[in-house]
Amino acid sequence: MNLSDSQTGGRVPRRVSAMEAVLGHLRGAIERGEYAIGDKLPSEAELCRTLEVSRPVLREALRALQTMGLTVSRTGKGTFVVAGSVEDPTFGDYAASDLLEVRRHIEIPVAGYAALRRTPENLDHLTHLLERMERETDTTAWVAMDTLFHLAVAEAAQNPVFRRVIEEIRDALARQSAFLTELGGRREQSNREHRAIVEALLDGSEHDAVEAMSHHLDRVETSLTAIVRATHGALSEQTGPVTHAGLPVQGAPAGLPAQGAPAT
Repeated sequence: MNLSDSQTGGRVPRRVSAMEAVLGHLRGAIERGEYAIGDKLPSEAELCRTLEVSRPVLREALRALQTMGLTVSRTGKGTFVVAGSVEDPTFGDYAASDLLEVRRHIEIPVAGYAALRRTPENLDHLTHLLERMERETDTTAWVAMDTLFHLAVAEAAQNPVFRRVIEEIRDALARQSAFLTELGGRREQSNREHRAIVEALLDGSEHDAVEAMSHHLDRVETSLTAIVRATHGALSEQTGPVTHAGLPVQGAPAGLPAQGAPAT
């Protein structure tokens, strides 16, 4: 069973990463009840062997399951199921809904202030940062720059308290950004939204900056909601029928074996 470099089987095929395929597979098994609350998932070695993926890929998927609130990892004991469906992902110390609520109250007006107060140095920094983001193809590097971008907008508002607030949630922002980039394919769309924010700041338009940041956070919420509300039917587009390099994989799985069932 090889889930590496899979492709969706929907109307418009979208190439998905091995991590997405493994995550969809494991999430589907949990949501179908193949693993009940309290059950322990198979060991990493067993899952790697069964799914024919590398340990780093598997660990990314397991971290995503934990972010979704479906599992917890207990050092030395393994990964355990704690919920049968996704409710509200957690990014670091903050729930996604709490994080988004605060971002709307802080970052939207901050963008407006930044449009009115930005300095030439602020604009130069933001422009160069955006250009680097648009060229970047490595997810980890892009996510780091994404958080720097939002810090730079806060700096342009010329109020140190705004920057302090964004610093406080910086880790959560990075985790959320990585989550949406891996599972929601957000990078290119986010670059376009960031471009609109920078252009509004360059124009000195408070109205356009507020609108651009509002739109950006709306799209973040939409992507999060799509992931949270995904049903197994949607997830099955990633796992069955699974294709590899454009060719069908024989015996594409409907789900992992239930706890205690032998690995195949």
